[in-house]
Amino acid sequence: MTSGIMIASNVLLWGAFLALAALMLGVIRQIGLLHERSAPLGAMMIDHGPDIGERSPVFSMTTIDGVPVTVGRAVSPGRPSLLMFTGPSCPICQKLLPIIRSVAATEGADVILISDGTQAEHREFLRNHPLDGEHYVVSAEIGMRYQVSKVPYGVLLDKDGVIQAKGLCNTREHVESLFETTRVGHSTLQNFLKHGVEDASKHVH
Repeated sequence: MTSGIMIASNVLLWGAFLALAALMLGVIRQIGLLHERSAPLGAMMIDHGPDIGERSPVFSMTTIDGVPVTVGRAVSPGRPSLLMFTGPSCPICQKLLPIIRSVAATEGADVILISDGTQAEHREFLRNHPLDGEHYVVSAEIGMRYQVSKVPYGVLLDKDGVIQAKGLCNTREHVESLFETTRVGHSTLQNFLKHGVEDASKHVH
């Protein structure tokens, strides 16, 4: 009788243990999926213009205030440049301007806002959003050369005019990702998330 109770007790304990183990595996899997889904998303590259690692084409332009500026090379020697393609009637561009300014200041980069449209639209835009050190260039040519089809679209150049990162920027996270990709050594954060874990695994082994 006692022996039968012991056997039944052990069976119940093993059953409870296996059920708990299965439950833990399910929880761990869900945590992994949650981590994957909440991972930061960088700016998406959607253009077919000059590629990352290539030197930017150079454009001798004049800002809307009549100041000469060379787009495609460092505005200030030794500093990176953020080319941000915008539009005067683009509401996201308007909301993103303070963020672009803040991120560029943190990263020590010059900003060139490149836009298209009528002079009246640009003047209205600048009345509502005064510049604070940014260069404002009106040019359809630059957007066509980079094959930018949607705005706001950012292109980060290093101090030598080499394209470091680019992509569609709708949020602060997207703008910051342009700079972050240069630090993690991947062309995009999506690429880093896809291959970074594999690289880390190889280093461990």
